[in-house]
Amino acid sequence: GKMNTVFVYGTLKKGQPNHHYMIDGSKGSGMYYGKGRTQQKYPLVIAGKNNIPFLLNLPTIGHKILGEIYLVDDQLLEFLDEFENCPDVYQRNSVRVQVLEWDNKDSKPDVKPDEDGTLMCFLYNTKFYEEDWLNLPYYDDYDPFGNHEQPKYILREAR
Repeated sequence: GKMNTVFVYGTLKKGQPNHHYMIDGSKGSGMYYGKGRTQQKYPLVIAGKNNIPFLLNLPTIGHKILGEIYLVDDQLLEFLDEFENCPDVYQRNSVRVQVLEWDNKDSKPDVKPDEDGTLMCFLYNTKFYEEDWLNLPYYDDYDPFGNHEQPKYILREAR
């Protein structure tokens, strides 16, 4: 069936604790597509007692966000909606993403960036946030393992 393009910027990226859901086939089919950056700026903060990365739906504030593009089937998209507590915590929106690196493009003829090198992707961001989150540092790349200023995520099983 039709594959959906999803842009991930947090714990679902390669090397992050929830990445396996994107590729192990247990929740539906997903395939890594490439690296991207949102065309629009957003505030990406790490907040709450579990140090969760939140992308606030406040375009023009913050930075263009680096992340990864995946092709996912409807089953995996449905799982991601549940995983992201959509729409109560995060909302799934369509945004334009600049494709920076494109893996094995020959095998994915059905999904091509537009002429300008961008691709419309689903993205989970939120319009629900606490006012003081706007005083937190805004990141452009979620990488708590590499950037030690970033608070480490508390795994779900450890909460």
